[in-house]
Amino acid sequence: MREGAERCLRRELDALVTAPVNKEAIVRAGQAFVGQTEFLSQLAHTDRTAMMLLGQDDRGRWLRVALATTHLAIKLVSGHLTQAKIEMVIELAAQACRDLGLPRACVAVCGLNPHAGEGGKMGTEEQMIIAPAVQAARARQINVVGPLSADALFYHAFRGDYDAVVAMYHDQGLVPLKMIGFEQGVNWTLGLPFIRTSPDHGTAYDIAGEGKANPSSMVAAISLAKQLAKNC
Repeated sequence: MREGAERCLRRELDALVTAPVNKEAIVRAGQAFVGQTEFLSQLAHTDRTAMMLLGQDDRGRWLRVALATTHLAIKLVSGHLTQAKIEMVIELAAQACRDLGLPRACVAVCGLNPHAGEGGKMGTEEQMIIAPAVQAARARQINVVGPLSADALFYHAFRGDYDAVVAMYHDQGLVPLKMIGFEQGVNWTLGLPFIRTSPDHGTAYDIAGEGKANPSSMVAAISLAKQLAKNC
């Protein structure tokens, strides 16, 4: 992975597709390791990255979801949300839409709380953090709406009203995505100075050697990397 990323940084390669890794096994082998995305960000000397997951159903209907936070316990999510972070993810999601050839580049932003906080009655993160980030992004001419109640937002995104969604935490964004595109989901790291995609699944050691593994997600990750390399 290091060699592939370094060759991308030297412009010798157009894109990097990484396979799943088992973090526990790497750490047990004595290597300090947080995750592939963090490793690649450090190698590229940037902290302005975000995870976008993409998937489509059997009728070609897409969900594209960027995450404001990733692998955090639910009780920690609110404390890790900042206006600057959400604004950055909105910006990266809008650019991702343009890189995919979606000229509208319309981004919808989830609220954190049920009913997007119900005007402050069920949480103030929407009023204090998320809405200011949306307003700041809109002032920079980004086509963005929100914060919207996540339970309704994904219905509208799935039918094509929005090109991408910014979710506040891992399962808020990935449950609907995996419902419609579990076998062909792709992880795309936004913000790196090179294209990086990967399958949206783990190592599946439990079925290793049994001939059951489905390569669809890896195929989709390779296809997306090729598309992006051609577009960009």
